[in-house]
Amino acid sequence: MADFQATLSNTSVSAQKMRLVVDLVRGKSAQQAVNILTFTPSKAAQPLLKLVKSAVANAAKNQGVAIEDLYVHAISADEAPTRKWRRFGARGRFKPVFRRTSHVTVTLRQRDAAPAAQTTAPAARKTAAKAEK
Repeated sequence: MADFQATLSNTSVSAQKMRLVVDLVRGKSAQQAVNILTFTPSKAAQPLLKLVKSAVANAAKNQGVAIEDLYVHAISADEAPTRKWRRFGARGRFKPVFRRTSHVTVTLRQRDAAPAAQTTAPAARKTAAKAEK
């Protein structure tokens, strides 16, 4: 089981606002995450959509994994360097303006079909044992 990772550095959306959108897609399948981000009316959704599509393309091109088998295993939005500007105010003062940026990392993982088969196996054994009696 391999992880497929993509990173986005210094995007011009604050980490706090990016985390609101990141929480929408955490744990979802890759196809569902793309659909959610396509129709999310947020400035943070567009760079995140490109990032998820890039991670899917990495998985498809490098390992030949189908998009149906991928899900968002881990995704995080961290603070990046803040650009500090100033606007001049009344009486010779100035008002600071902080242009916050963020780094985003997404990790896709391939779903296993084996755990689903293991959960149904005990039930199948019970019915097979009843059929033998």
